[in-house]
Amino acid sequence: MPKLTNRFPTMYRDKNTAVSKHKGQRIYHGVWGSPEADKSYKRFIANLALEENHVLPKRMDKETDVLVSELAAGFLEVYESRMHKSDYRHYKQAVRHLADAYGEFAVNEFSPKKLKTVRARMVKSGLCRDIVNRYTGFIKRIFAWGVEEELVNATVSHALLVVKSLREGEEGAFDYPEREAVSFHVVEKTLPFPLPVYQAFFRILKMTGARPSEICKMRVGDIDKTETDHWTFSPVNHKTARHNKRRVIVFGAQEQAVLLPYLEGKDSDRAVFSPKDAVRERKERDRAARVTPLSPSQIARDKHRQKYPKAENHEHFDTETLGKALKSVIIEANRHLPDEEKIPHWTLYQLRHAAITELVILFGEEKAAMMTGTSVAMVRRIYDHSHRKRMVDL
Repeated sequence: MPKLTNRFPTMYRDKNTAVSKHKGQRIYHGVWGSPEADKSYKRFIANLALEENHVLPKRMDKETDVLVSELAAGFLEVYESRMHKSDYRHYKQAVRHLADAYGEFAVNEFSPKKLKTVRARMVKSGLCRDIVNRYTGFIKRIFAWGVEEELVNATVSHALLVVKSLREGEEGAFDYPEREAVSFHVVEKTLPFPLPVYQAFFRILKMTGARPSEICKMRVGDIDKTETDHWTFSPVNHKTARHNKRRVIVFGAQEQAVLLPYLEGKDSDRAVFSPKDAVRERKERDRAARVTPLSPSQIARDKHRQKYPKAENHEHFDTETLGKALKSVIIEANRHLPDEEKIPHWTLYQLRHAAITELVILFGEEKAAMMTGTSVAMVRRIYDHSHRKRMVDL
């Protein structure tokens, strides 16, 4: 029978001491049978659940006080499969700040002052005001869930609602400057330097205004080619899928010309843009630039690799990898460019801002919002930099 590695360490008696074992270490909880030992053990398994992917107990003992760390761990277990992965990661970060400050406290001892203390710790840790306010809201939601499960008194959750969001500059909180749209001139200046697969990826972002994560997940079979004049792609796990909104990205003739080289010869489950393409293109580039002939040892290594291939690269890109690749390309390009022609650093989401701004100018806010999978309000508040662009053009 296989060993269950996700089972919680049990508490056992060693003479008159309550002890648990974890990763070869003994954890002492106090005098066996005392309330302090029971509380220490509950705190230990709750913190363990936050740090590792253990299976949480299916029942919390309502007869005794539930700890804040237990409540948070229970919430994460229930909602892990219900929310988007990025949201879940943010919830885990908020929970860590909460558990570090008051994980040992009973949930009914939590108060607005304690929530403000957690918030102050977040500010001190270097989080910006927007994230701090967001995480504070997450903590309120965790306690509201506790009321729903009859683990927390309703008065505790209601009291937390009086804690208002931080205003600009309050309690030393800071705000990052608003993300600016990158100039298409800068993008075109950058494109000759990266590998062709990166060039194609950036061009698709530029022409469609899609989110980088959406294009990263795109597979060959996901593209509908029923209509000859335009193709469509509907991401499954896109950002607004949880709001029952269908996302459709349209590829016209120009986009199709960019995509075609990365569709030919691939199975339907293969990624359109893949790290495997990048590795292949880099090897072809390096091989073409080679001046000296291949040595016998290099030929022997190539044959060995073909016979005993190493683990394959990932099938899909992720936005972090692409962001690092873009940064490296700009740094390398600037080493060979004169000072007056240096390429300023820009990011993938600055390209989305620029693309949406261009779509607003061409088609208006409503159509731009529909084409890029966002709301008119978000386009107007965050993405549209057309007023600035028009002033520059004047």
